[in-house]
Amino acid sequence: MTLYRRTLLGAGAATAVTAPLRARAQAKPVIRIGVMNDQSGPYRDVNGPTGVICAGQAVSEFAANGFDVEVLSADHQNKPDVAVSMAREWFDQRDVDIIIDIAATSCALALASIVKEKNKIMIATSTASSDVTGKACTPNSMHWAFDTYMEARSTGGAIVRAGGDTWYFITPNYAFGEATQRDTTKFVEAGGGKILGAQVYPFPETTDFSSYLVKAQASGAKILGVCGAGADLVNVIKQAHEFGLTRTMNIAAMVAYTTDMHAIGIQMAAGTRLSETYYWDLNDRTRAFQKRIQPKVTLWPNMAQAGNYSCALHYLKVVQDMGAAHAKRDGAATVARMKAMPTDDDCFGPGHIREDGRKIHPAYLFEVKQPSESKHKWDLFTLLSTTPAEEAFRPLSDRACPLIKA
Repeated sequence: MTLYRRTLLGAGAATAVTAPLRARAQAKPVIRIGVMNDQSGPYRDVNGPTGVICAGQAVSEFAANGFDVEVLSADHQNKPDVAVSMAREWFDQRDVDIIIDIAATSCALALASIVKEKNKIMIATSTASSDVTGKACTPNSMHWAFDTYMEARSTGGAIVRAGGDTWYFITPNYAFGEATQRDTTKFVEAGGGKILGAQVYPFPETTDFSSYLVKAQASGAKILGVCGAGADLVNVIKQAHEFGLTRTMNIAAMVAYTTDMHAIGIQMAAGTRLSETYYWDLNDRTRAFQKRIQPKVTLWPNMAQAGNYSCALHYLKVVQDMGAAHAKRDGAATVARMKAMPTDDDCFGPGHIREDGRKIHPAYLFEVKQPSESKHKWDLFTLLSTTPAEEAFRPLSDRACPLIKA
């Protein structure tokens, strides 16, 4: 039987999903995985409840030997102070061993220092900024599904090579938006393109993007680079169609997911280019995962949510390998073992984790299908190109992470 229990943690609700309980003479160690993300705001659909379910799927599929597993979840409301408060409560009072998902970059950067202080573990799966394995890297943190460098290289670089050489950005006013625009600008300019302008909007209170879109269209740029995600991206693309902007500009969704394109609808999203590192219809293994998870979810998992399944599964394999008691005592040692052990799962296939904590796997550039090409509402993407795993992410030779010695 699976036990569900609810409790209140700080400013956010937490759900604990406990692995099968058995009568036993001596209590087993309990590994606790905390899924912390946005469950009520603009990123709810791109991580939120489906992300929690994906982590639980890894637990249900993994045959733990000698320890039990719990999955807890909480909503940090995209506020770093709330995230830090929750993390301290989880670590100090709930004996949580690892926090995954995270979403907002500001929350991930704040949590990186907490896990190092407490010798626990953080794996950012839905956080975008490449700074997580750059200037903010620690021996206790990792970055899993994607980042702004990968998105900029795969999407931005490809669009410039295809002739989209003049850009205008609409960007949210916090760390994620800044990193997305910064990394994309690097690849646009390296490819001979030009940035004709950019506007920064207040996050998360902006819902009307009309004034930003008017200025973007007036710039004469070929490409509108949308550096917002989740509900912001959905609103920008829908309003761009309403204003007729798509008749003169192409949209590059710099951090986007299947869930976003599904929310926009294929009629409006058709032709949009974006990059993900997971898509349900990519190969036999991704289709097998989707078949297993589909009865449990309303929104089909995107790369961030699939990342929760992938990282939780790899973590549990390492805990089994090194022993639960040892893993609970020393987060940094567990991370080191996770880096030493190759990764492999149905969502991302074979891969590995580098010294800087960056999970390495291929990246895929997709184009949203035309309505006439789609067989059902989640049949969204046509694969355009693949960036090999060793080329998809920022090279170690950049030495962006202080852990990497010259």
